[in-house]
Amino acid sequence: MATFMVICTFREGTDMTEVFATVAEEQAQAAALAAEGRVGSIYLAIARGTVFIETFAEDPQEAIATVKTLPMAAWWDLDVFAVNAPPEAEDATGATAGDPSGEAS
Repeated sequence: MATFMVICTFREGTDMTEVFATVAEEQAQAAALAAEGRVGSIYLAIARGTVFIETFAEDPQEAIATVKTLPMAAWWDLDVFAVNAPPEAEDATGATAGDPSGEAS
């Protein structure tokens, strides 16, 4: 399973009153997807009309299919990025953060 960030941008001309009418349904579906382990964090950039959804899937197509189950997807243009956690930082001794032994790896 890989991690993806799906960038969801509201299309120009979207009637936001229609969008706001689906908030409860959107929240319920997002909670169901989270319980299934298909989505993680969701971030909103309201002023920019953009939503960032951390998605767990086998490939980008599956990530997009997951996001398309959300009611608000009807108003979004989607872009998907495979993402990775940054490598662990090494201290001056060469030991990695979180290594309780303090030994270099």
